Amino acid sequence: MPAPVPRQRAIPAAEGGQAPAAAQHEDSAQDSSAARTAAPRTATAPSGSSATDRTADTAPDRAETAAHTNLTLLLIEDDPGGSPIVPDLLDQSGKPIRVRTARNLTEAERLLTDDVHCILLDLALPAPGRTGDDDELAVLKHVLEIAPRHAVLALTGADDTERGAEAVRVGAQDYLVRDELDGRLLSRAIRYAVERKRSDSAERRLAEGRVRAQENRRLERGLLPTPLLDGSPLRFAARYRPGRSRALLGGDFYDVVRTPDGTVHAMIGDVCGHGPDEAALGVELRIAWRALTLAGLCGDQLLGTLQQVLEHERPDDEIFATLCTVDIAPDGRRAGLCLAGHPSPLLARPGMPARLLPYDNNGPALGLLPSARWPRMQVELGAEWSLMLYTDGLIEGRVGDTGERLGQEGMVDMIRRQLSEGLSGEQLLRTAVNEVRDLNGGELTDDVAVLLLDRGL
Repeated sequence: MPAPVPRQRAIPAAEGGQAPAAAQHEDSAQDSSAARTAAPRTATAPSGSSATDRTADTAPDRAETAAHTNLTLLLIEDDPGGSPIVPDLLDQSGKPIRVRTARNLTEAERLLTDDVHCILLDLALPAPGRTGDDDELAVLKHVLEIAPRHAVLALTGADDTERGAEAVRVGAQDYLVRDELDGRLLSRAIRYAVERKRSDSAERRLAEGRVRAQENRRLERGLLPTPLLDGSPLRFAARYRPGRSRALLGGDFYDVVRTPDGTVHAMIGDVCGHGPDEAALGVELRIAWRALTLAGLCGDQLLGTLQQVLEHERPDDEIFATLCTVDIAPDGRRAGLCLAGHPSPLLARPGMPARLLPYDNNGPALGLLPSARWPRMQVELGAEWSLMLYTDGLIEGRVGDTGERLGQEGMVDMIRRQLSEGLSGEQLLRTAVNEVRDLNGGELTDDVAVLLLDRGL
């Protein structure tokens, strides 16, 4: 489609060199009077004028504001006989409807400024650059391309109403018969066309919003997976909250799968940034992680392959992702831990205070160093435990008016207290995320993802 016509100021007929001598003489006589600038020009355009504006241009363009301002009509019509076809018009409130005229589409594009609400188009006009074209509506299609936000009325002859009806099917709001035009009919048609265009635009935006919401929900289903834990005694819970207001998606991602040997693999990660692009990259990394894990990769080999995926898929070389992976042995008592620039998980066991797992061998985030390595640490879990993996959105919220962040120590203290109150599983995660939000004084700016694996006796 052609580029939209930029906003221009209205171009008086005399400036375009199209005003007849009589009109120029009239303007000259008015120069000596202040009334020339105080009163709008409302007289019918003289015959032969090609670019006239019947009233001063002060109203902004938007079909949505038509009810609050004077309507402006752009008439595109070649009238070699010189007989005016548009009478003086009034809108529903009695205000004059301003009329601009153009004899061809070149002039029309110059006059198609943002304060035009409706276009009245003569279907008999030739489309630019087309001669002997079989498409009788080529001129209308051209106008619809250059003025997609404007209401359009098609003008046709009494013996050509079929083409007028076809014009409505193509995209015009209505069609009018030249010989039947009068002030009341045309004024009503203009108002109807503007309102119908506004309704159509609102309906289209609503439909587009529904499509975007459906796409976001589909992405969200990919971002928030169903864990594959069939046959495992471990219990699973997760909470996810995007940082952006009313957003469905964020850059955080997680997954849990059980491989045929009985090992349970868990992962949580965070793509830097917020929004659909980061969420889409997170989905790609999660799916890649699941496929690689089910194929038997783990530890440094798995993270190195994920880094290759990130480097190929990220839209910008500055994009990176942090990651935490845990593989829990089939007996549930031991786990391997790999950290790629990510906060260490929290381990809680009966009779012992919750604590963070070792962070000493943390490797760099994915996408920062081409030849990075990620050591795998062996962790003793014990017979009964809860293991919480989280993204930094849980610890980077502010605490009241102090401006200080909650941090890992504050988060550990909070979880210890909530565990002592008997909270566990889904209830523990929900309470933790809500408390962090309350401490922040409102919605968190960063995305938050938390997952919990429990092993009881």
